[in-house]
Amino acid sequence: MPCSGGLWTTRWAFPRVLEQWRHCVSSTVGDSAQATGTGDRLGLKPGMVVQELGWDNDTDDELRVAVEDRIDADMVDGDYGNVVDAVLLWWRDDDGDLVDGLVDALTDLVGGGSIWLLTPKVGRPGSIDAADVTEAAPIAGLSQTTTASVSKDWQATRLVAPKTPA
Repeated sequence: MPCSGGLWTTRWAFPRVLEQWRHCVSSTVGDSAQATGTGDRLGLKPGMVVQELGWDNDTDDELRVAVEDRIDADMVDGDYGNVVDAVLLWWRDDDGDLVDGLVDALTDLVGGGSIWLLTPKVGRPGSIDAADVTEAAPIAGLSQTTTASVSKDWQATRLVAPKTPA
C-alpha cells in the first residue's frame, strides 16, 4: 500500500510481539491530516482522561478516533464516576437546555479542566446560534475562550471555569 507524501514507520507491541502497526509518517514538518492534529488543537495529551457526553449516531467518528489516538485511551462516558481532565460535549439544537448540559459536564471535571462544546456548524442540522453559547456559558459559571473547526460538520468551543484566587 503506498504512503502518499511520507514514509512508513513500524511500531511493534511489547513485551511480546503479538501484532504490528504501520503508520504513514509525513516527511515534512507540519504536513499532517486534519484528524491527526485535532487532539493537539484541543490541547489533549497522552494519558489524559477525556469524558464524552452527548454521543449519538450523528457524531463524527473520525474526530472521536483522533481524540482517542491522541490520549492513547478510550474516552469515558457519563457513568465513569471519577475526575476527568477534559469533557467533549456533543450538543445539538434539540438537546434541551444548554446551561443544564454545561452544568452536568462540570460534574466530573477536574479543576482547571476544559469542556469542549461540539456543535454542528452553521447550516447543518442541529446547529445552534453562537449567541446561545455566549449566553449559556456564564450562567453555568464558564468562560468561552476558543472556537475552532474540528471536522467537516462540527465546530468546537472551549469553555473553562474562571480561575479563583488562591
